[in-house]
Amino acid sequence: MNSNAWVRRTGQGTFAIALLIAFLGCSAEDVTRIVAFGDVHGDLEATRSALRLAGAIDEEDGWIGGELIVVQTGDQLDRGSDEQAILDLFERLRVESTAAGGAFHALLGNHELMNARGDLRYVTDEGFADFADAVEYDPNDPRLAEFELHERARMAALLPGGTYADLLAQRRVILRVGNVLFVHGGVLPDHVTYGIDQINREAQAWLRGEADRPGVLQGSDSPQWTRLYSDEPDSQACEVLMEVLSGLEATRIVMGHTIQDDGISSACEGRAWRIDVGMAARYGGPVEVLEIIGDSVRVLRADG
Repeated sequence: MNSNAWVRRTGQGTFAIALLIAFLGCSAEDVTRIVAFGDVHGDLEATRSALRLAGAIDEEDGWIGGELIVVQTGDQLDRGSDEQAILDLFERLRVESTAAGGAFHALLGNHELMNARGDLRYVTDEGFADFADAVEYDPNDPRLAEFELHERARMAALLPGGTYADLLAQRRVILRVGNVLFVHGGVLPDHVTYGIDQINREAQAWLRGEADRPGVLQGSDSPQWTRLYSDEPDSQACEVLMEVLSGLEATRIVMGHTIQDDGISSACEGRAWRIDVGMAARYGGPVEVLEIIGDSVRVLRADG
């Protein structure tokens, strides 16, 4: 049995990590196992495959990860037909993982925030149908008047203050786990100056319907849209990244948003990891996840 299969069979590596701690004489913090995966765009089967590859869930979708930390870097919505099921699964895993001593973090991608502001360009017919019975709502609600009748159920759920917008409001735009930053698009020096916690608070307040959409989440240089590091970064872009990492005392950044045709890849001497591999059915890419244990980073692939 290869090491990946053994780790998965032992319940997402909880037992394996305990052995590693004993063997190496290191602290638990040094070997905390983090697994991250990118955009899933309404594809429940690809989502399940990534979670099982990570060793996070069993065949019944229950959490078996123990103290594992899983990060999904956003874009659960649009381009697919299983969006509500994915949102519900992620919320359940958040609760189950916490009870087991681990963590499940789903981040806010550009498509979650597009839906919250009524931008429906990438919603499929199946996506509208998927939300038809998601929540009870008043079809004559003036906030829904600008939308077509078949769009209103989705908007009742996802506009700020809606049931699923409230669920999204529990999530972050930018997450730090140890010395690793996770984000959908990227983190720029202006975001560091603005304040990571402030960005998260303002995004959450907007999704709860308590404030206007923050300016920091608008435009191509926002944390959920920038591609400075996820396209092929030049030396200048890598210098910007090093400024960000230094300012936050972090060692690397992990992001989705931009499909990597050759699978999960790194740039800037391993400081930037790009994990959107187009695994959703809309793109037909492979299922891959990124595993981080201390300073060790490796890619796990469904094909072995």
